[in-house]
Parts: sequence; structure tokens; C-alpha cells
Amino acid sequence: MPASQSLKRVAVGLLVPGVAAALTAGCSTRSVQSETRPAGAAAPATTKITVVAAENFWGSIALQLGGTHVAETSIIANPDTDPHSYEATPNDAKLIAGARLFIQNGIGYDTSWAPKLLSANPASGRDVLTVGEVVGLKDGDNPHQWYSHDSVYKVIDAITAEYKKLDPADAAYFDAQKQTFETATLATYNQLEADIKATYAGTPIGASESIVSPLADALGLKMLTPSSFLKDISEGDDPSVADKTTIDGQIKGRQIKVYVYNSQNSTPDIAAQVSEAKAAGIPVATVTETLAPASAGFQGWMVGELQGLKAALAQATGR
Repeated sequence: MPASQSLKRVAVGLLVPGVAAALTAGCSTRSVQSETRPAGAAAPATTKITVVAAENFWGSIALQLGGTHVAETSIIANPDTDPHSYEATPNDAKLIAGARLFIQNGIGYDTSWAPKLLSANPASGRDVLTVGEVVGLKDGDNPHQWYSHDSVYKVIDAITAEYKKLDPADAAYFDAQKQTFETATLATYNQLEADIKATYAGTPIGASESIVSPLADALGLKMLTPSSFLKDISEGDDPSVADKTTIDGQIKGRQIKVYVYNSQNSTPDIAAQVSEAKAAGIPVATVTETLAPASAGFQGWMVGELQGLKAALAQATGR
């Protein structure tokens, strides 16, 4: 995302005493009220598990899995903030210093700032969940794993395991939360993905950047855009003339049926491709980098995007 779209930031390196969890407008904090237990039931923990997520898409999942037993704060919640180039604030350092569980994406996505905060603010008893490690990926691989169905479910498993480790007395509660989230909360998300794959698998699409690739893989869609172009745009690099020429030909020749772009990372090259696709009668669908709106839950956000993509595929194929 262009630097002009990034928020004003200050340097990291502040060592924070204690476990304060002060908030600023740049962070999103969510919690739910403590539940009432029946007479004779085990007493609730005196404090909730304090969870800090680097990005709000993982934070939304963490909050819903934790229910009444967690208080969750997401550092990157503003849709105009680029996680690739974010520079953390002293308040972010305070949040991480007070976390029982910190969730970071890794895979080169937030590695320019999140690990620095962790090392600058050591805290005993804090667990760190790195999505890249959970899904077996490393820097240089595609970091946008919240668009991968399989990766999302692996992260759900990992977060639940962390909660049971940090609060073993409530393990049954966390198991129930996980069951409800996977089978009920994500039901429409799961059904839409299954429907799109069953109806449109193999359909050729184009995309603006690599954020779309895990989604295309999950849905069985055929990505025609050169992978080098997808990666260059995602990482803020200038794409090659050869790649742009290839994409122009794919659009003008209507080799792709749908064009999908990240509306939070639209460069002049991407804006031109969107215009060319529309002029060629190719349906355009959008995705975003983070929850849109910021108040949305993971499932509502994903369902909206999947519905938009399904409508574009239907328009393009007549199915």
C-alpha cells in the first residue's frame, strides 16, 4: 500500500514496565461480560485472558473463540493501515507487555515490527502464537493465510489449544466455543466456499495482488495473473513491463472471466487494470486487507466478499 496511506507512526524500542494495557484510537479493543454460572459450578477465573492480536482478522477469531473468558485488542484495525510497513507506537508496546497471548501473522507480513515489540518488552507468562508457524510457512511464502480455508481452521485449533493451556479449568468451555464457531458461526462461509468450488472450479480469473491467491486456491479457481506481478504489488514493488503486458493481453482478450482486486491497495497500475476489465465487460470483485468495516466480524466480512465473488462468477459464466 502506498506510504501516503499509512498512519503517522513513531519508532519502536520502548521498554515498558508492568503490564499496562492502555488504548488509543488506533487500536480496537473488544470484550464481553462475564457469564453467570449456576449454583455449585466452579468459580470463574478472577481475570480474563488478555489477548492482543497484531491484525484484527485474527483478533476477531480469537475473541469469538474465547467468548466471555477473554478480552481482546487488535493493534491494526484501521483499514487505511498497511500491516506490511506499520511502525508500532509506545502504546502498542504497552499492550503487548500486558498480553497473556499475542497473535502475530508472521510470514513476512508483520515481521518488520511485531517481533521487535516482543523482544523490547519481555514478559513472563506470555505466549506467542505465530500463524506462519502454525500453517508451516516462512518469510517469502504467501502471508495472506486468512484467505485460506485450511489455514483458518488450523489457526482456530491453535488458538483454542492456547486458551486451554492458559486456562485449563475452562477447557470444556473453549471446546464448546470452537465447536459453535466452526459449525454455526462459520456455516454460511463454509457453504459459500463449497458452492463456489462446486460450480466454478477451474474458472480463469485475474487479480491485483497475491492476497487473492489463497482464496483462489481454496475455491479451485485458476489464477492467470503472473505470480511475480501479484507478489510485486503486494510488497509495494514496481511490476515488470512484461508482466503488465501479459495482463493487458489477458484482459483485452477476455482470457480471464473475473478480475479480483484489493481495494485497500490500488496503485495506478491496478486502477488502470480495473478500468480495462470493466471496459472489456469483465466483472470485477473486490477484497480488502483487513476487516471492512473495522467493526465487522471475520465471518461477516468473508461472507460479504464471497457473495460478491460468486455474483461476479455467475455474471461471467451464466451459471
